[in-house]
Amino acid sequence: MIIVKSREEIELMRESALIVSKTLGMIASEIKEGVTTLYLDKLAEEFIRDHGAVPSFLGLYDFPNSLCMSPNSQVVHGIPNNKPLESGDVISVDCGAFKNGYHGDHAYSFEIGEVAPETKKLLQITKESLYVGIREFKAGNRVEDVGNAIQKYTEAHGYGVVRELVGHGLGQKMHEDPEMPNYGKRGRGKLFVEGMVVAIEPMINLGTKNIKQHKDGWTITTADGKPSAHFEHDVALVDGKPEILSTFAYIYQALGIVSNEEDEFRKVPLVL
Repeated sequence: MIIVKSREEIELMRESALIVSKTLGMIASEIKEGVTTLYLDKLAEEFIRDHGAVPSFLGLYDFPNSLCMSPNSQVVHGIPNNKPLESGDVISVDCGAFKNGYHGDHAYSFEIGEVAPETKKLLQITKESLYVGIREFKAGNRVEDVGNAIQKYTEAHGYGVVRELVGHGLGQKMHEDPEMPNYGKRGRGKLFVEGMVVAIEPMINLGTKNIKQHKDGWTITTADGKPSAHFEHDVALVDGKPEILSTFAYIYQALGIVSNEEDEFRKVPLVL
């Protein structure tokens, strides 16, 4: 059952989403060669709590940490550890924060040092596909319209679209209806309704779409060992159009990147 949010609830969710955005911006300033993911995880937990929230992932389904940190061939749900990051790595950092009764949840894939050109392009196309999908989250459309748009955009570049892992509704629970796959056929799935809030998150592989789960019960990698990319935004349906509640602007500020990619999805300009 889709749980529709009021405008007031959406604003509370925006606050939670922006705590995640600020956490990822802080991580962007700290993530580099020689740093461990466990160190970054501890920084994130402290940052989230300092902002009056609690980490959504810590203890969720018994997950042991505050961040899912998934380098290279890991798709999602990577557990932070003491292995230092190396130049050439790419890593998905997925973060959640719970405040005022609502969750924020989004992700960004970072480059460490000098990354191979084909991997760099994978990240670029995956991030672009996120916005391609968000444009389809509008009145009159259905769930698989978003997935179909993402699938077409990424498969045109020869990439594999993960089937077993999907985006989701978001609210007082981390995972609500509907599931938001990154593939599908136009015109299928649940109809989008005013006040919906979803997490749209393309998980795209450089090679095969196939994945495998490891014995720790969490870590998921590509079946062929090639890199994977993951980007995620929280999006509300407001006046029939998609409105992004999260932002990558804090990341871009930390990395010196200039971008207007989110502007079309905001009624009011974001003030950092």
